[in-house]
Amino acid sequence: MKKLVLSSLVVASLLVADVTTTFANTNGPAPKVGKTVKVAANTYKVDVNQSNMAWEGKKVTGQHNGTIKLANGALQVDKNKVVGGTVEIDMNSIVNLDLTDKEYNGKLIGHLKSDDFFSVEKHPRATFKITNVTPVKGAKAGAANYNVNGILTIKGISNPVTFPATVAVNGNSLTAKSEAVVLDRTKWDIRYGSKSFFANIGDKAINDDFTVQFNLVANNQVGL
Repeated sequence: MKKLVLSSLVVASLLVADVTTTFANTNGPAPKVGKTVKVAANTYKVDVNQSNMAWEGKKVTGQHNGTIKLANGALQVDKNKVVGGTVEIDMNSIVNLDLTDKEYNGKLIGHLKSDDFFSVEKHPRATFKITNVTPVKGAKAGAANYNVNGILTIKGISNPVTFPATVAVNGNSLTAKSEAVVLDRTKWDIRYGSKSFFANIGDKAINDDFTVQFNLVANNQVGL
């Protein structure tokens, strides 16, 4: 019986040593028993019911503005600072806010969803992925306190985008609002009515540049 007990202890010791060695070779020192390995960042899930992306486009004879809903999104926060994240934009939810004529409004939205503009049937989602966030030194209260860099993908085409944003983390809640981001639509192959490609269209021209503005509310799922 003693030999059996000793043999079992030897085998158990060898197994522990092997697991510890394997962990050390692949992940650094093994964590001490009883201690929790900390995760660098917390995930804040975007509340799509309180978040959106505002847009504004101009043409020779006027302008239009509206909103687009977010499909989902999550931001990574470390020590009350945003360090990454991704949001998905629901292109089917495009809304125009400046027209009272329902028929005209419907035609405008239908045109924006068509292949002339955002090809929504083929590309129902756009995405913005944060690649880098830099705090603004000496930012005044209420002013933009971060510079956000990321990749915006529309119609399957990706381009880098940079903009200032005001971000506030308060416990398990986060709010983020970007300043108006100027985008050149032709970089995403949206050429309809562009003087850059159709020189003789006169007052039917639509500006290449349009603006978007992110308005986000997110919550830390761990703390809920």
